[in-house]
Amino acid sequence: MSEPTGVIHDIGYQRYTGPRLGRRHVFGALYLHGLRTAFGFGRSAKAKIFPWLVIGIVTLVAAGVTAVRSQLGEVVMTYAQFADNMSWLVIFFVAVVAPELVSRDLHSGVLPLYFSRPLPRADYALAKLAALGSALWLLLGAPQLVMFLGAAFTTKDGMSGVWDELLDLLPGLLYAALWAVVFASVGLLIASLTGKRAFAAGGVVAVFLMTAPIVGILSIMPSRTANDLAMLGSPTALVHAVGQYTLGDLLVPGGQTVDQIGGFGPVYVAAAVLLVAACVALLFMRYRKVAAR
Repeated sequence: MSEPTGVIHDIGYQRYTGPRLGRRHVFGALYLHGLRTAFGFGRSAKAKIFPWLVIGIVTLVAAGVTAVRSQLGEVVMTYAQFADNMSWLVIFFVAVVAPELVSRDLHSGVLPLYFSRPLPRADYALAKLAALGSALWLLLGAPQLVMFLGAAFTTKDGMSGVWDELLDLLPGLLYAALWAVVFASVGLLIASLTGKRAFAAGGVVAVFLMTAPIVGILSIMPSRTANDLAMLGSPTALVHAVGQYTLGDLLVPGGQTVDQIGGFGPVYVAAAVLLVAACVALLFMRYRKVAAR
């Protein structure tokens, strides 16, 4: 009986000797990929239709507001009011984009591959959250820059007029960031609960739209305190209430803020902070549970 023989073939495999990128680079790559996904880059033409349709709508509104202002010489919509008026589009944008960022990964089962790299669970959640938040801020902030450029080039007050416009623009951009942070936190948490994108999208829309009647019910109750705190019943109304308290006439001309939220402005600010913190904490817990499966 002959002894078994074997041959080792050298097929060219070699050890990797190049630089090994760490946690920061993995986080950055995941964030950029998420941001590109939000706007349909690197995906099919069908996936680009909705995000760019929304971008076209908000840009068209901004251009129209700018054109009317240049003709009438009056401010028809402030930068902060623009963010408020476009908030309904943000809801549907989140409903479409958030499931693309997280539900697809859950459905395809690629999370173990992500976590096999030097990527903590919290970093994955933060990268997705930062990508969605950045996309929402760009969605609301970029059209405001269009409005600013139009006002700056048509002002009759020279550099002082441009400076005044800039001072009006900055609160508008900050208000857009508030919308982005709150909506991204709530929307991503909801989308992370299921791997089915249709269910995730429906859940996001339901939370933002079906909580609106709560505000209406509280606002007609006989208690004045309940009326003043009614906007705590919905994330959308909560952001609007914080805007009323912090921006005042830039958002609601005529000093109507006291009539709508009373003296509870700090309560609304604290509630917004707690809402975002709670959503982020629950998001971390969610991915700790997913990774443990």
